[in-house]
Amino acid sequence: MPEPKSGNTIQSEIRQQLLESAKIKELLAAEHVDSIQKAADILVAAVHKGSRILLCGNGGSAADAQHIATELVSRLRFERKAIPAIALTTNTSIITAIANDYDFAAVFVRQVEAFGRPGDVLIGISTSGNAKNVIQAFEYAGKNGIQTIALTGGTGGALADLADVSIVVPSESVMRIQESHITIGHILCDIVERSVIARK
Repeated sequence: MPEPKSGNTIQSEIRQQLLESAKIKELLAAEHVDSIQKAADILVAAVHKGSRILLCGNGGSAADAQHIATELVSRLRFERKAIPAIALTTNTSIITAIANDYDFAAVFVRQVEAFGRPGDVLIGISTSGNAKNVIQAFEYAGKNGIQTIALTGGTGGALADLADVSIVVPSESVMRIQESHITIGHILCDIVERSVIARK
């Protein structure tokens, strides 16, 4: 059994993790502002045309999809009309039926087929960029006039190559990637929200 760590050791680890998280965000600010802006431009144009935003991901990325959809439908900072966003991760009856009747890899693509229309935007979140169910959804979207934005990490995986815009967090740590994904999500929501207010 490992020896319990001292308070000083734990504090050192906490400090190290906070600094590591900050460093990844500094790299994003230095290297990925352009791709974040391109993603924002796609979302703003879609929302102003009355199109919808669909989001998907697994595990912590599913939670991020729901979080981002919530900020859009409810509000982030300002009073404004609701922005149509659907997290494809929330209906357990749909997800379990598709997983049982087809395959778990089909849980998102089937919903994109049901809810997505040309001009909509699909945001796929995957720390590795290789989630099969997100990839299938992107493949369908690409063939059916639905624009795609990928939030990934590491090398970007297969998802980065499929996306119209990919934002690849420069880290191999799942924790650091997920922390950056929700930061990016908040930035995108803020830009979209302010664009809606500006058009009142």
